[in-house]
Formats: sequence, structure tokens, C-alpha cells
Amino acid sequence: MSFFSYAWDWVTTSAHWQGSDSIPQQILAHLGYTVLPLLIAALIGIPLGVAIGHTGRGAVLVVNLANAWRAIPTLGLLILLAVYLGFSILTWLIPLVVLAIPPIIINAYEGVAGVDPDVKDAAKGMGMTPWQQVTRVEIPIALPLLLVGLRTATIFVVATATIAAYIGLGGLGRFIIDGLASNDYGPVAGGALLVVLLAVLVLALFAVLNRLVVPVGLRKQAELGRTE
Repeated sequence: MSFFSYAWDWVTTSAHWQGSDSIPQQILAHLGYTVLPLLIAALIGIPLGVAIGHTGRGAVLVVNLANAWRAIPTLGLLILLAVYLGFSILTWLIPLVVLAIPPIIINAYEGVAGVDPDVKDAAKGMGMTPWQQVTRVEIPIALPLLLVGLRTATIFVVATATIAAYIGLGGLGRFIIDGLASNDYGPVAGGALLVVLLAVLVLALFAVLNRLVVPVGLRKQAELGRTE
């Protein structure tokens, strides 16, 4: 049987959609392991990236640090924390926050730093305070890149939240880990397929959000910038 045959047969079995360890329950758990790290990472990464982009101070250091941060192995960090902290919420939360922060910081910084200097000068000339310049001018213009950073971080966390199963927690990784332990490839393929579908759904949601909150002119400008 192929991967998709295993996955389809397992996912379409009605028994797997019922009970405490059912597919809907594990999807909800997986979303929980995704939302909390993203919220914390956004609260840290967006203000920091915006501040660096606005002031230009520490840009090289922070961007290089964020890029180096990406090299930290998430699973290795999870196991290290499990050894020192036990199986607490911080054991799985910290690695996922660490994973999500770099794309958020970098895109927030690049979005604000890329605002046309003439626009910034015009905002100053209108008598805006630095706070007003950031909130009324720079962040709205940087919104397309801010959303790119959040979308990238969300995809990373959705795909990697399966690691929670390594320390006995739930989520879609539970199907994969348990299937591998019992040499049952149905839940392994089915769990992997559900993770992929959840990631695709996230991409679709961000595409809709982008059309709802980003003005048409900024969307076209961002698309033009990607093609150049």
C-alpha cells in the first residue's frame, strides 16, 4: 500500500473520529500547542522587530542572532528541557516559541525598515510623535511583511508541534509516535496527512486575512517586490 492509501484508510475509519483520543480531540490539542507559542512569539517578536526597524539600532546584531537562532534543533531543545525541567508546560512551550520568533522578528524589522524615507519625513512634518509615526504610518505599510512573518511562524509551529507527543502529550504527533511504536503505518500516515492538511488550511486562512486587512495598493506593491 502507498502512503496515501494508508492515510486515507485510517482517516476515513469512523472509529477514529470518536472517543477521547479521536482525530477531532487531537486536532484541538494540536491547535492548542500551536496558538500559545505563536501568541508569545508575536508579543516578543513584533514589538522588537518594529522597534529595531524604526530606530535602526541593533539591526545587524538582532537579524544575525535571529538567523543563528533558526539553527537550534527544536527536538534537541525539547529533550534537553525534559531532562532539566521534567514534563512541564515549559518543556514543549519554549522550543516552539524559540522556533517561531526569528521569522516574526525579521519580517517585522524588514517591513518597518523598508518604509519609504519620504513617507517617514512627511509624517514628521505633519507633527506626528514617534509613536504615531510607528502606529499610524510604518506598521500599516509594513503589514504585508508582518503577515508573512506570522504565516511562516505558524507553518513552522503547526508542523513541529508534533514534538509534544515525544513527552507523552497529545496532538497529531500522538498518532505518529504511537503508530511507529506499534509498527502500525495507518496512524503514522494519517497523522502526517492531517498535519499537512492543517498547514494548508493555515495558508488559506492567511491568504484570506491578507485580502481582508491589507489594502490593494500595498498587496500589489508586495507582489511586485517579490517578482523583481
